[in-house]
Amino acid sequence: ILNGIMDVAAAHKNERGADLVGINMEGPYISPRKVGAQNPKYVMAADAGMFRRLQARSGGLIRLVDIAPEEPGNLDFIRECHNEVRISIAHTCTDYETAKEAFAAGASHMTHLYNAMPGITHREPGPIIAALEEGAEVELITDGVHIHPAMVRFTFNTFGDDHVILIADSMMACGLPDGQYSLGGQAVTVRGPRATLTEHPDTIAGSATCLYDCMKHAVMQMGVPLASAVRAASLNPARSIGIEADYGSLEPGRWGNVILADDQLNIVKVIRKGEVLA
Repeated sequence: ILNGIMDVAAAHKNERGADLVGINMEGPYISPRKVGAQNPKYVMAADAGMFRRLQARSGGLIRLVDIAPEEPGNLDFIRECHNEVRISIAHTCTDYETAKEAFAAGASHMTHLYNAMPGITHREPGPIIAALEEGAEVELITDGVHIHPAMVRFTFNTFGDDHVILIADSMMACGLPDGQYSLGGQAVTVRGPRATLTEHPDTIAGSATCLYDCMKHAVMQMGVPLASAVRAASLNPARSIGIEADYGSLEPGRWGNVILADDQLNIVKVIRKGEVLA
């Protein structure tokens, strides 16, 4: 399955829509106890040889690899591969000490902070505090389903808006009507902004919200300052995957990618590489 995905990505030609600038390999090197909506039958230990084969097939598009550092052999993968790809801690049961080891080994990123990982307690601070101490980049899903607004504000205030990356975590139903969809071979039910596994309705199965609407929601409903939210949805993610020389800001030399919005953050015009699309 992954081979086919990499082949399709390598063959993709950017035309009128958004540019394909990278792949986040969120599985399968995760904890079998924190699979979330991923298919547990594909979970495995991190494999440097496998990763390199996939990277070659993708044409070098893999920008981020997610790892549960507590699983056997996964710290070794971080040590071996962190200079080849950004390593993110994700879908993990790791404690504070092992997370610190992972950051020391070369991890520098946290996938959808708070979701699919231990929380913070005063005796077991967990990976979130380790990420804060190590200056890691942290992702937030601000769709109004995954994280309470107070925790979103807490994260911006604590980590700083230069370390927060807004993500949609969207699956195939993004922008489509309510109904039945699939994710990793598992049935998903979408009602409004909430996507859940059909057979396990308490398990959130990604998001049905696009990144712009997540950014808008963070500002209009969660109290995040506009400048902070825009930075977290543009410059920070571009810098995180090493494409900030072309994307993420309006500095000279970057592509002219612009969204014009009104006071309520409704989109008025979209400009891609200097061309008005809508």
